[in-house]
Amino acid sequence: MWRWTVSPEAAPETGEYLDLEFEKGDLVAINGERMKAHELLAKLNAVGGKHGVGRLDLVENRYVGMKARGCYETPGGTILLKAHRAIESVTLDRETAHLKDDLMPRYASIIYNGYWWSPERLALQALIDQTQQTVNGCVRVKLYKGNVIVVSRDSATDSLFDPTIATFEDDEGAYNQKDAHGFIRLNALRLRIAENARIKRR
Repeated sequence: MWRWTVSPEAAPETGEYLDLEFEKGDLVAINGERMKAHELLAKLNAVGGKHGVGRLDLVENRYVGMKARGCYETPGGTILLKAHRAIESVTLDRETAHLKDDLMPRYASIIYNGYWWSPERLALQALIDQTQQTVNGCVRVKLYKGNVIVVSRDSATDSLFDPTIATFEDDEGAYNQKDAHGFIRLNALRLRIAENARIKRR
């Protein structure tokens, strides 16, 4: 059944590292070599398959109502997804990332059901394209025995990660511990109101 991937047990004993470069959310280079989109995917398929990456065995819900078992090989797609999520983690702000996560299952369903040219897919595409404007940078992954392991991710132009802020030590004044008290009280207001109402109903 499996044609593109070796089993993880038969994969090389030594892992392989890849540096993946992204521009506006699109993969543009592997290990510094720029290629066309289909060439990049072919390269990822080949190297991923060699390391047993990307086997998927699932029972899916078909659009017509039946359940069907599917066995898929997606070595290139698996590597690309892991790396893309990694670069997004440092270049997308929280709410944009959460919105995109909420929409992606719907977007995938639209495509799976054959509505590529539908107005809803085009509308979602415009939103997704907008979120990708700052998704620029490089991700290093290690392929080993069926796994894609993110080793590092960095964006020289669009990283939102600031080590001077992301600390509980000296954050150069970015975070005041006293602010937490009011934040917690406000955030828990609805819970306190519900608890008071429950007590009154006793």
